[in-house]
Amino acid sequence: MKDYHINIFWSEPDHCYVADIPDLEFCSALGDTPEAALAELRIARELWIESARAIGKPVPRPRYRPAIYQTVA
Repeated sequence: MKDYHINIFWSEPDHCYVADIPDLEFCSALGDTPEAALAELRIARELWIESARAIGKPVPRPRYRPAIYQTVA
């Protein structure tokens, strides 16, 4: 489970940091700092997986990878 990609970014409309896991639909959390958002996301991830298993929903394998951009000088 530790291989899931995590995005953390500032949300101006929410006035807080948002952390999410693209592979787990709608799995996200908020925090006043990036660290707080990540801590909340770890809890959300475990609850997302536990809930999915409880209702028989498949838990996707980690596969999301962000695009890597290179500049050529």
